[in-house]
Amino acid sequence: MLHLAEISAKVVAGRHAALLVDQAAWHLSAHLVVPDNITIVPLPAKCPELNPQENVWEFMRDNWLSNRVFTCYDNIVDHCCDAWNKLIDQPWRIMSLGLRDWAHGF
Repeated sequence: MLHLAEISAKVVAGRHAALLVDQAAWHLSAHLVVPDNITIVPLPAKCPELNPQENVWEFMRDNWLSNRVFTCYDNIVDHCCDAWNKLIDQPWRIMSLGLRDWAHGF
């Protein structure tokens, strides 16, 4: 709720923000308090072409996080942090994962 309040505060007076979200339960919860100047727009489920972040997670799972046995919670967090740090050292990879030929072909 604080996140939405922070976004709302940055919306220029008289304007309205559309916030695209995936269909994670917490994004669409009935308990979510959405400010009047924000509309939540849920993306269709399993549509990575509309949500490039899905491609980022898939890349991280495929390359650094899959086929592992984690010994504890801290081990999971350590592996995820390591994968994230590897990814942010490759800004060209991040850009390529988010590109859509159909969106840049005009």
